[in-house]
Amino acid sequence: MTAPLLTEIDHVAIAVNDLDDAVAYYHDTFGCTVEHREVVESDGVEEVLLKVADSYVQLLMPIRDDSPVAKYLANKGEGLHHVGYRVDDCAVALASVKEHGHRVIDEAPRPGSRGTTVAFVHPKTAFGTLIELVQE
Repeated sequence: MTAPLLTEIDHVAIAVNDLDDAVAYYHDTFGCTVEHREVVESDGVEEVLLKVADSYVQLLMPIRDDSPVAKYLANKGEGLHHVGYRVDDCAVALASVKEHGHRVIDEAPRPGSRGTTVAFVHPKTAFGTLIELVQE
């Protein structure tokens, strides 16, 4: 048997309307502190990563009305947006998705936040879950 391509849960992403309110909620309620904050222009979002054990809660707020997160919020409201899984090789994991006949959003890995390489798998062929493959 070959080794699994998914090695850990990297993050659970939550789409929010107000990043500072969400950060305050997690800090005041659970004692979480901001590990990383970054504007990701290519995705049209500002993100905050809150460290939880070896993973993160990722809070996402759109910075443009045409971003995927802005569209998500308009259609579904705040809440769980996607799950990010760590992989050793994003290109290999993405190729496996395609080889098995599943849809992808990113045809090739691309730069992500905090220096990672990422690719998204379409939720239509992943049981309704948007999946992000994350290579550190």
